[in-house]
Amino acid sequence: MKNKPAPPIESPCTGICTIEPQTALCLGCGRSLAQIAAWSSYAPATRRAIMATLQAAQAPSAFERTRS
Repeated sequence: MKNKPAPPIESPCTGICTIEPQTALCLGCGRSLAQIAAWSSYAPATRRAIMATLQAAQAPSAFERTRS
């Protein structure tokens, strides 16, 4: 009997892994170094909650949308 491979872990990683010095957040996904380091140890619900906050933080504000 063969073991099934583990399902992939959901991640907001975009492959643009650069830490912005002033905020200490990744420019690609918006996570902190601590979040990136601990990502695989988080429960799926925790990862989804973090990803939701990252998406909200990266969404353009109403002010930014009107300026475009």
